[in-house]
Amino acid sequence: MLDTDHVFSRFESGVLTIILNHPKANAFTEEMIFSIQKIIKIAADDERVRCVLLTGSGNIFSAGHDLGEVYQLRNESFRDHLMQTFNPLILQIRSLEKPVIAAINGPIAGAALGVALACDLRIASEEAQFVVGFLGVGLSFDSGVSLFLPKLIGLSRATEYAYTNTPISAQQALEWGLVNRIAPAEKINSQAEDWAAEIARGPVHTMGLAKRAFNKAHFADLERVLDYEARLQDIARCSEEFDVGLQAFMDKRLPNFL
Repeated sequence: MLDTDHVFSRFESGVLTIILNHPKANAFTEEMIFSIQKIIKIAADDERVRCVLLTGSGNIFSAGHDLGEVYQLRNESFRDHLMQTFNPLILQIRSLEKPVIAAINGPIAGAALGVALACDLRIASEEAQFVVGFLGVGLSFDSGVSLFLPKLIGLSRATEYAYTNTPISAQQALEWGLVNRIAPAEKINSQAEDWAAEIARGPVHTMGLAKRAFNKAHFADLERVLDYEARLQDIARCSEEFDVGLQAFMDKRLPNFL
């Protein structure tokens, strides 16, 4: 596969596993996103691949987009950036006519939440926490979060947890339908692998047709929503709140938006 310093992959029993490996928070960089895009394209073209499993290394899934890289991009168009990175990745996951499972092995936030929610199925560690994240640094949503999150947990809950950045526990995530299963932290990898192997033994072609039907019924506007999110991020990028939020993050302190 197309392994890099920060993205590993392996293939076994029909399952292609993609592992985020960017210590210490597995935050996404452009290089990582492009690598995952290439691996998913391989998965789409290789008939031996019957299921894709996406997870993080260590005890964290991903903190979202690397804000150090965001800081470097702060004077560039966020829409242009998203149109090359997260938007096509989200569309790839949804259009891949094979099951995609996210094994959320620890905390997850921001764009990483969008990536996980784009997957067909999710299993989480009991110690995982889900943080919407964007507004905490003065940004709006991207990566489909504005569509996926309310659809799964309802608009009222999505609004509250977006506005407050309060973490959603794994148990809450299970009860609200944000994840399908939870597992003990020490067993998340093995249980995710077993589940993926089980799914891979099923009627994958028909699953692809079912996924196509789900997309038509529930996510027909996904591409338009992703584009609109990207436009709003460009507006947020030019705001004083983003300057305050990003600088506070770089200084490792809480932002003061007053």
